[in-house]
Amino acid sequence: MSRLPEIERYTVEDYLRWEGEWELIDGIPQAMAPSPAVSHQRVAAALFRQLDEALEHCAACEVLYEIDVILNTDTVVRPDLLVTCWRPPGERLTRAPELIVEVVSVESARRDERTKFEVYRAGGVANYVLVYPMDRIARIYHLIEGEYRKVADVSAERQDFDLPACRVEIDFARVWRRLDR
Repeated sequence: MSRLPEIERYTVEDYLRWEGEWELIDGIPQAMAPSPAVSHQRVAAALFRQLDEALEHCAACEVLYEIDVILNTDTVVRPDLLVTCWRPPGERLTRAPELIVEVVSVESARRDERTKFEVYRAGGVANYVLVYPMDRIARIYHLIEGEYRKVADVSAERQDFDLPACRVEIDFARVWRRLDR
């Protein structure tokens, strides 16, 4: 009878000593995908710009990109974009943001749609947006009673997000125009 080896698990403390580009999900290291493609960068930049402009007059909220979020002692993720409505106590985020946006590529689809979907749900992220540049669609989920419910599939529409301190709108037609330049 063969015995499967035990999977080695790590903590945030271990993660903070690693070199390279990693995420840590339930104690298991996950190598980051190669650097984002041009279309990914264009879409992420357009989203960041809109969110940053929308939050300009909200003293409580801010948009950040590609920053580590420590959700618990064995999970660290690095979303493409996020919005917090609280000020971090230091240089690291140690609780769930109110909104996370992942720009989905072929390389990241499985992790974004399944693994991170579940991690963000369990971590209490209120709004999760999966953006598909090649299909020009965004799938928007809202956390209701501990489960994600799809709010909309958006292509060229505007979508409002009610955050604890303010309301922001994303105009997805404006996001896709960045791809046509």
